[in-house]
Amino acid sequence: MNETFTVTGIDIAVFLAFIAAVIGLGLFKSRGEGKDAESYFLAGRGLKWWLIGVSLIAANISSEQFVGMSGQAADYLGMAIASYEWMAAVTLVFVAFIFLPYFLRTGIFTMPQFLEHRYGDSTRAIMAFMMMVLLVFVSLTGVIYAGGLTMSELFAGHSTFGFGLTTWCWIIGMLAAGYIAAGGLNASAWADLIQGTALVIGGAVIAWFALAKLGATPVAELTAAAASPHPVADTAGGFQKLIALNYDKLRMDLPRWDKNIPWTALLIGLWIPNFYYWGLNQYITQRILGSSSLREGQKGIVFAAALKLIIPFVIVIPGIIAFNLYSKDLAEIDARKFDVEWKAFDREMGNADSKAAFLPGVQWARLNPDKAAAVDSHNLAVLSALGGKVEDLVAGELTEEQRFVTIPSRLERFKEVTVHSLMGYKYDASLNLLIKNLLPQNSGLVGFVLAALMGAIVSSLAAVLNAASTIFTMDIYHRYMKRDASQKQLVGAGRVAVGVFALAGCLIAPNLDKFSSIFKYIQMFQGYASPGILAVFVFGILNRRGPGICGVVGLLLNPLLYYAIDKYTTIAFLDAMAICFFTVLLVMWLIAMAKPLPEPVVFKVNTRLSLETSSGAKLAGVGVIVLTLILYVVFSPFGLAR
Repeated sequence: MNETFTVTGIDIAVFLAFIAAVIGLGLFKSRGEGKDAESYFLAGRGLKWWLIGVSLIAANISSEQFVGMSGQAADYLGMAIASYEWMAAVTLVFVAFIFLPYFLRTGIFTMPQFLEHRYGDSTRAIMAFMMMVLLVFVSLTGVIYAGGLTMSELFAGHSTFGFGLTTWCWIIGMLAAGYIAAGGLNASAWADLIQGTALVIGGAVIAWFALAKLGATPVAELTAAAASPHPVADTAGGFQKLIALNYDKLRMDLPRWDKNIPWTALLIGLWIPNFYYWGLNQYITQRILGSSSLREGQKGIVFAAALKLIIPFVIVIPGIIAFNLYSKDLAEIDARKFDVEWKAFDREMGNADSKAAFLPGVQWARLNPDKAAAVDSHNLAVLSALGGKVEDLVAGELTEEQRFVTIPSRLERFKEVTVHSLMGYKYDASLNLLIKNLLPQNSGLVGFVLAALMGAIVSSLAAVLNAASTIFTMDIYHRYMKRDASQKQLVGAGRVAVGVFALAGCLIAPNLDKFSSIFKYIQMFQGYASPGILAVFVFGILNRRGPGICGVVGLLLNPLLYYAIDKYTTIAFLDAMAICFFTVLLVMWLIAMAKPLPEPVVFKVNTRLSLETSSGAKLAGVGVIVLTLILYVVFSPFGLAR
């Protein structure tokens, strides 16, 4: 690790100038936008396609992707984590031509408001509450934490900006709250134009230097070289070494028993959070609800879909390379954090220092097959001592004590085993190591990349805060607290909500440090609401005769079912989402059959916008889907992973 890394004066100047330019542009373009609710919350429904497309990406890509997704890629998941991006591209195309026409036709401000058109007031209230919880306690806190972690580690030791995690969480949260409270969606969208462009360029810069470093490093110094069945010469380039050393990571299909992204999730499970996130999640859909027409919205969404195809190459690939280059540093960072756990493992194994020799887990077993066999022997003895036959124990549900360590080399035999392990590596530190070790100092490039990251963080926070305040104002305050509120009072309520939510997020965010992966934390907790919300929306569009109670039952049944699956089974959370989705659909369909409405619900037109479909966007959308399928073939057992 580069121990001499410092953020220089030129980097600080570039960093501050970039942040000032972003906020200044957003506030300048949004001046006068707070005169009424539509102007403040939906940018006066005047957003053009290019602004929508870049803003969707900027709102989506944040520290949770740069830190969390690159960290998951450094772990054994590799390119499989890219499914969140490439499947999103396909999802966006469907959202543009199936969901968006309904949303714009009804003239809604929020997603819960659409449910009122279909099911009634109760369903709207329940969804509003669920989305408020998800936005504030999952999305908002997750982004603030990941951003605070990144900035605190990158500026560690700096005389002026060397703040701790908690302080950086407050800086980031308050910065986002300040400009979104002042300018609303229009400020956010225009700021996104710079930030979205910068984050893609910044990611590409990191990827370029990472490949160059991989190519220049002797094979003997690279992690996974000894275990790779594909020999590669020192003179090979970075791309050749990437393929040779990571043959098992350059594929999208993981085994059925994998707990993160099993291949079964690619068929059904992963589509659930994708359709919820891109089609129904307020902080994303708020951008397309602000479209100036259906054509502009569809073109903007397809543009964002095309950009999604690029994201894995600037986030996932660098994460994979980070493990090849800096696995020892990742282990040292983790060892410092989990020193107590390692000492307990030392006592159990009878080792003087197991940190250097034993790093249980899928990666470690792949790189150290002989040592994995020794760990297996110990683990099986522990399981036997806990009572019962080993086969029965590993095939059934294990206690937390039994899950203390994994049985890495026997996973093929005992495929039902849940993969639990001591951490071994601090994967979420991958991005920081790449920046500290690869980017040239005194060039301003470090400052630009830090600014791009900071901009991405603030952009996502602004989107979440704007969405949460919109739902509170339109679905709760205006609906239940002050029905006769003036336009000025609605805008004021939204600004107050932004401040309250930002305070809550800053208070909670530092406590997320106990989670091993912030990306997985966000994805897993979405499961308590996203399958049910998606099922209710899909059912509401396909079945117009189902009574209002269908929406209430669907939204309330999902969290109970998801909790039960998580608590009493070992099913992967993405597969659990699929089970919840289809179960909720089935229950609603049975209710509709038992008590259908006398007449089907009609979605009446309630907008001044043009609802003409874009044929050009439709053709481009087909192209995006075809390119996505090609990428899946390339990163399959028949492609680079061959």
